[in-house]
Amino acid sequence: MQVRRVVTGLSAAGRSTVISDGPTPRAHDFSTIPGFANVTVWSTPANPSCGAQPQDRTANLATLLPEPGGSTFFVVRFPPDSVMSSIDHEAAGAEQARELPGLADTFDPRRPGFHATPSIDYLIVLEGELCLELEEGEPVRLRRGDIVVQNGTWHAWRNETGSAAVIAAISLGASKV
Repeated sequence: MQVRRVVTGLSAAGRSTVISDGPTPRAHDFSTIPGFANVTVWSTPANPSCGAQPQDRTANLATLLPEPGGSTFFVVRFPPDSVMSSIDHEAAGAEQARELPGLADTFDPRRPGFHATPSIDYLIVLEGELCLELEEGEPVRLRRGDIVVQNGTWHAWRNETGSAAVIAAISLGASKV
């Protein structure tokens, strides 16, 4: 999966202009989980400033988890859950560790898909349907246009439909309590 990313900045004359327009440098379609894809659109450090020339950090991030005060913007495509029954879980784990540094470390090996990150995440369903599974209560069914504010709690995404679902997510790094 690829997304077009348009980044603005300032020209030599100090006027607003497009400084980059094209595919994101960090996008991955997972070979071990057919239909699963992650695109890291942009990342900012703690206390970012605007007005200066933006620095594209996405290609060289050591971790996809933002530091407190920083942010990371993702687009993720989830295949139907039926895909998960036929994958090689060891190979998938290795690919996730390589392609989702930091984030892959947050997954609970005893509860498939469950993870908790030190971030506040704003998510919007762009396509399809997903279920947000939490530790208590019934799963929450989400459809196109629905928004979730995820406050660093344990959760998993389930796609119980027959087609892919796509979300956009902005993670704001936060301190764990």
